[in-house]
Amino acid sequence: MPVWCCRCSLAGHFRNYSDTETEGEIFNSLVQYFGDNLGQKVKAMPLVEETSLLEDSSVTLPVVVIGNGPSGICLSYMLSGYRPYLSSEAIHPNAILHSKLEEGRHLSIVDQDLEYLSEGLEGRSSNPVAVLFDTLLHPDADFGYDYPSVLHWKLEQHHYIPHLVLGKGPPGGAWHNMEGSMLTISFGNWMELPGLKFKDWVSSKRRNLKGDRVMPEEIARYYKHYVKVMGLQKNFRENTYITSVSRLYRDQGDGDGQDRNISTQHLQIEKSKLIKRNWEVRGYQRVADGSHVPFCLFAENVALATGTLDSPAHLEIEGEDLPFVFHSMPEFGAAIGKGKLRGKADPVLIVGSGLTAADAVLCAYNNNIPVIHVFRRRVTDPSLIFKQLPKKLYPEYHKVYHMMCTQSYSVDSTLLSDYTSFPEHHVLSFKSDMKCILQSISGLKKIFKLSAAVVLIGSHPNLSFLKERGCYLGYNSSQPITCKTNPVEIDAYTYECVKEANLFALGPLVGDNFVRFLKGGALGVTRCLATRQKKKHLWKEEEETG
Repeated sequence: MPVWCCRCSLAGHFRNYSDTETEGEIFNSLVQYFGDNLGQKVKAMPLVEETSLLEDSSVTLPVVVIGNGPSGICLSYMLSGYRPYLSSEAIHPNAILHSKLEEGRHLSIVDQDLEYLSEGLEGRSSNPVAVLFDTLLHPDADFGYDYPSVLHWKLEQHHYIPHLVLGKGPPGGAWHNMEGSMLTISFGNWMELPGLKFKDWVSSKRRNLKGDRVMPEEIARYYKHYVKVMGLQKNFRENTYITSVSRLYRDQGDGDGQDRNISTQHLQIEKSKLIKRNWEVRGYQRVADGSHVPFCLFAENVALATGTLDSPAHLEIEGEDLPFVFHSMPEFGAAIGKGKLRGKADPVLIVGSGLTAADAVLCAYNNNIPVIHVFRRRVTDPSLIFKQLPKKLYPEYHKVYHMMCTQSYSVDSTLLSDYTSFPEHHVLSFKSDMKCILQSISGLKKIFKLSAAVVLIGSHPNLSFLKERGCYLGYNSSQPITCKTNPVEIDAYTYECVKEANLFALGPLVGDNFVRFLKGGALGVTRCLATRQKKKHLWKEEEETG
């Protein structure tokens, strides 16, 4: 195991534990994980009960990653010591960028100045490192080219940074829960992670790609396989649920170095006497018998890679919690699969103008279920996602958009038999008799009888384990974190939260919804942590020689 360089510093954090403390299955591999030199003192990572004292501490990890989707997987890959270099035969189509890359050819990209390399690049992400990494992995992709990556990867085990990636399900995150009948919006090769081409993986499974776009279940299997084939399994723990992530403090004058929680009131009074220390990560693992085993971890750094699909956005109107109102495609798909909606004359109401809402329209349409499609925007609104998708590549979405434009409701007409759109409308309320009240921008109200309703207006990340539910990390601290309107505010090149040191965020939390861009977050975080680790080693060497 490539963790020898960290054993000495980590071993000092271990303690003896009483027989009454809980030991969970989640960390049974700890001895192997940190190396057999730790001896027999620790059989597994102890999980501290929610009621136990903080002094019953365990090992302090350099990094804990919360979320095991593509963001968390890619970060684990790079923290495990994989380093990207400019390929010897590669010539990047951007001559200025290629000239910069040639200057540092002997260095991995992780060891180069990301701000310098990113300067002048443009792309579909607002994060410069995301644009940089994407253009290295997929040169000129936005111009329709399929150039190979200019990078090649080396495993350099001395760069390994010990870490754990915690996720609710198998590696791949939300991709395991997505509707299986819909094609991905991105091409298959844009969904791939460094070091394993998606097409190569598909061909190894003796399956043929019928087109560039693929089903989510294929992507989910690819991510799960990726973790295995890259040797990352030791870093991943499934079925884990985080309940709190909090900062620990220590008195500057304390000689024992004990970390402790400080009340907010005490913190404000004694702030000058306290210094920030490590993170305490609490949660539980759901084990085979359905029971919950609590745990407590300590980390120098925490990376948030949770995505934004945890909490579907609500309209916050009367009757929205009635049983016929769904808030996700899996719920809607399950109802159709069980035959609950087939053959009913009453239409399904679908709310939203994004691609998920379009998926729901297609799903209903293909099952001969009449649709009422309600959205607040005009059909000519230039910000509609359909206007950004080429017709040849996304014919099904343009079919929905065509219906939105041509089959809209008129006061002088009735509902169409298969699909009727209601642009510039919103839902006022749902009623227990399965009716809904719609209102137009002019104030005109209409009542319709439904067989079901599906509200698909976006989603929010679940950051309930952070103070203030993570709102304080956003650009607008009075609003919840959202991908589009209020992402986590980060340093553009390190992905460290501006308002919280040693806390990082990547992926949709910082506005990168597409897999091809979220990989840049892994590069930024890895460079930051590797640079700090190098500085620590230099300080220690100076102290020892001084």
